[in-house]
Amino acid sequence: MTDFKKIISHAKEYGFVFPSSEIYDGLSAVYDYAQNGVALKKNIRDYWWKSMVQLHHNIVGIDAAIFMHPTTWKASGHVDAFNDPLIDNKDSKKRYRADVLVEEYCAKIETKIEKEVKKAAKRFGDTFDKAQFLSTNPRVLGYQEKIDAILKRLGKSLEKEDLADVKALIEELDIACPESGSRNWTEVKQFNLMFGTKLGASAESAMDLYLRPETAQGIFVNFLNVQKTSRMKVPFGIAQTGKAFRNEIVARQFIFRMREFEQMEMQFFVPPGTQKEWYEKWKESRLKWHLSLGMGEDNYRFHDHEKLAHYADAAADIEFKFPFGFKELEGIHSRTDFDLGSHEKYSGKKLQYFDPERNENYVPYVVETSIGLDRMFLAVFSWALREETLEDGSSRTVLKLPALLAPTKIAVLPLVKKDGLPELAKSILEDLKWDHTVVYDEKDAVGRRYRRQDALGTPYCITVDHQSLEDQTVTLRDRDSMAQERIALADLPALLDEKLNPKNWLKNL
Repeated sequence: MTDFKKIISHAKEYGFVFPSSEIYDGLSAVYDYAQNGVALKKNIRDYWWKSMVQLHHNIVGIDAAIFMHPTTWKASGHVDAFNDPLIDNKDSKKRYRADVLVEEYCAKIETKIEKEVKKAAKRFGDTFDKAQFLSTNPRVLGYQEKIDAILKRLGKSLEKEDLADVKALIEELDIACPESGSRNWTEVKQFNLMFGTKLGASAESAMDLYLRPETAQGIFVNFLNVQKTSRMKVPFGIAQTGKAFRNEIVARQFIFRMREFEQMEMQFFVPPGTQKEWYEKWKESRLKWHLSLGMGEDNYRFHDHEKLAHYADAAADIEFKFPFGFKELEGIHSRTDFDLGSHEKYSGKKLQYFDPERNENYVPYVVETSIGLDRMFLAVFSWALREETLEDGSSRTVLKLPALLAPTKIAVLPLVKKDGLPELAKSILEDLKWDHTVVYDEKDAVGRRYRRQDALGTPYCITVDHQSLEDQTVTLRDRDSMAQERIALADLPALLDEKLNPKNWLKNL
């Protein structure tokens, strides 16, 4: 995978992600999506929405407000329990998330396991059985046991809010400050992550509000409104995409952890007692969605939570192999009846469903799927960016985005800027733009234009040359293989539709 610094600089140089308000030296952990970034982000969001809402007759969407009545966050537990355990290094004066320090220590042990696997694969060649090696090699088993023991202890300590033991664990593992190398740590303290704001015309009468730290609560408070107006029967789901805000003290790793970010969430309401079955179904369904993009099965894994949130009876993350290791990309949680039950208690309004098949009223249980759109963007972008050495010894930078998600699908290039070639190229663009995002590019030699489109992630280039005027054919160039084939203009729309229509990707689900 490409070096992380190159990923960040490519994102800026090619108009995907800019530091926010850069002319004023920017704002820590806040980024703007540029012209190509906003298109890639929209395409990811659309692919999620189509697969989640359009393809499910029992899932509908909403768009709830960012501001919510403050009691919402008391009922949800965010006022009392939405905290991160933080630790300061006395020498560097840097602040860290205590749990992340421990997890990063474990990630270093995982790197040792990967090195053992690579050495063994080299030694045994084609006969190498990775699964057997991982389950039998004494050194690998020792590493894995150490990781499991550390994470289990961390999970239990956080669950019991035994922050002294979290600090003791950091000291026992001899974890140093990444910046200074010092092991001079303060006690671990809890820090609430919600941004506060005010609503009202004067300071005296203003109401204290919060910027929402998640989009899920907007779904829960609208449960009955949606159920009644859409006449939905349980089990059914409500999906939503939108901004959320967290005052992350240790925001870093580019757009992986930001203070303002976007979520794509779906809350699925089920009869009590069926939640484990639905939890397993949604785990399987969500992993299929990721795999449909073709980014490699080895880059994903499930991680079951050691520490469950106060409302959950099961929780797992789909982790992706980012340039800095396996990290959470999506969470699937069985949230029981905590959310609706708690809002019922705090609001004094009944949030129940009458089930005609069971002939009873009940508060539905909830299975949640929640994915960070910005993290998904980073997963796709970092996986796609490659430096390739070509047969002639030259190199190219190519962004091998899944074609469905690419900001621009087709570039139309006249070979030269004369002899009627630009006119024909522009007429092709006019025909194709109704179905695809198309650009026209006539500057520089055609080889340099191909390189530019490779770096932008454009899957197909159509080159119009003098032969095109004679026989109405063009050259279609594939970004990934660089193969070129001659195509009749009349056949072009059907061929591109086959390669780029979301329907053909969604069928993989």
